[in-house]
Amino acid sequence: MPFRVWASTHNGTVRKHNEDAFVSRPDIGLWAVADGAGGHDAGEVASGMLAEALSEIPPSLSGAELLTVVRERVAAVHAALLEEAARRGGGSVIASTLVVLMVRAGHFACLWAGDSRVYLMRGAVMQQVTRDHSLTQELVDAGAITAAQAEHHPQANVITRAVGGGDEVLELEKVSGVLEEGDRFLLCSDGLSKELDEAALAALLVLDDGEGPGEALVGAAIAHGARDNVTALVVDVRDASGAALA
Repeated sequence: MPFRVWASTHNGTVRKHNEDAFVSRPDIGLWAVADGAGGHDAGEVASGMLAEALSEIPPSLSGAELLTVVRERVAAVHAALLEEAARRGGGSVIASTLVVLMVRAGHFACLWAGDSRVYLMRGAVMQQVTRDHSLTQELVDAGAITAAQAEHHPQANVITRAVGGGDEVLELEKVSGVLEEGDRFLLCSDGLSKELDEAALAALLVLDDGEGPGEALVGAAIAHGARDNVTALVVDVRDASGAALA
């Protein structure tokens, strides 16, 4: 296989339930992390619906078809969550962040809504691929606060876009690029990125021994306090050509 994958998820040290979910489909070059929100188990419903929808994508699609099907399935879950929230009434919210990584024929693409993230480790340099859909990110962009201040802002958990939240039509943001052999991606919920700074993430992301970087990243977040659910999904690209996916 052209990939190695490590995945780990945990309730954290405070939460009784894990409302994170992840999908690992190396057979079609697709991975995803969803972080549910809404309370009263609603977050678990939302992230679980997304995971189920993406897990059932058939393996015979071209790259363009895969991108289209992912968008269609996420849109269908978004509509279903809005409908269920309206049925429950009382201002119910049943929503989830989502970040999806797709790899095909020497290229990658990410789709996302919310503040779950994708990082790329290329050589010895790690960079954040996605941009948070959050109130603090908007404040940083406006110059009202610094990135360092955003980490400890009292509204750091307020997201501005989610599957099942906000507008009737969901807009997924997209970024794409060319792969290089040895690229390593980290998909994570904010339970990880809010506990460990980028230097700590990078130091653990390069691990290749023992249980791999997934367990190490989640373990470090738990040791740091892990006030939220924590999920880390690491994808190591061993063959940038993507020939094995043809």
